[in-house]
Amino acid sequence: MSKTEDKLVCIGNYAQSDLLTKIKAKLDEEEGIEDLAKIYKALGDPSRLKIIYVLSKSPLCVCDIATLLDMTQSSISHHLRILRDLKLVKYKKEGKLVIYSLDDDHVLRLLEEGIEHIRHIRHI
Repeated sequence: MSKTEDKLVCIGNYAQSDLLTKIKAKLDEEEGIEDLAKIYKALGDPSRLKIIYVLSKSPLCVCDIATLLDMTQSSISHHLRILRDLKLVKYKKEGKLVIYSLDDDHVLRLLEEGIEHIRHIRHI
């Protein structure tokens, strides 16, 4: 790439064509990209990220989450449904209570890696 009038212009490929062919084939074979995009889209909402954050600290019911985030139970339930559909959170019933938690450690790692990246770029 060269800089022409404050614009980056590609003047040729950096990688050899056989490498590009291999990468393209792998990309075409990868089945999870679309699903991953849905997860990142859901995590792009600050309210849902806050829900993930509080659930990373402890399993909670809708009322607890609503209290912590100063939101309505209805709004929390809406966000939880989206997170549940994407298998980011799960729930269990304890009598009449429904207790939510993170689905697994992968969700926690998504949150932790994102927070760590933000800390890193703020200190550059």
